[in-house]
Amino acid sequence: MALTKEIEEIILASKTIAVVGASRNPMKAAHSVPKYLQKKGYRIIPVNPKAERILREKCYANLRIIPTPIDIVNIFRPAEATATIIKEVIILKSKLIWLQLGIKREEVKAIAKKYHIPFIQDHCLMVEHAKLVQ
Repeated sequence: MALTKEIEEIILASKTIAVVGASRNPMKAAHSVPKYLQKKGYRIIPVNPKAERILREKCYANLRIIPTPIDIVNIFRPAEATATIIKEVIILKSKLIWLQLGIKREEVKAIAKKYHIPFIQDHCLMVEHAKLVQ
């Protein structure tokens, strides 16, 4: 699936990405993907209630308590958890919701559409970003 022009523009114009389910484990995609994005100039805000810092950034227990605007919410949580997460995303008024590779939830897609929030599922933000900047 090719990204729409709107999604490409959001990715390239964004500055801050909240990573829900960010991991301290360098062997996991939930660590390597945000690390790549951080190296590309994005401010990464890890969301993980079990960690204090990931990638030298302060972790937050949930999206609601992040004190700064979020452009993209990148989700690395099981599909079943995304329905709860989307409620927090709506409050944040993020520009894009991104469910990582292997994560699909049509119910969440419908909610995003209802609130006019661009939505991608089952794709890797690192891979798609790399295609845009090559």
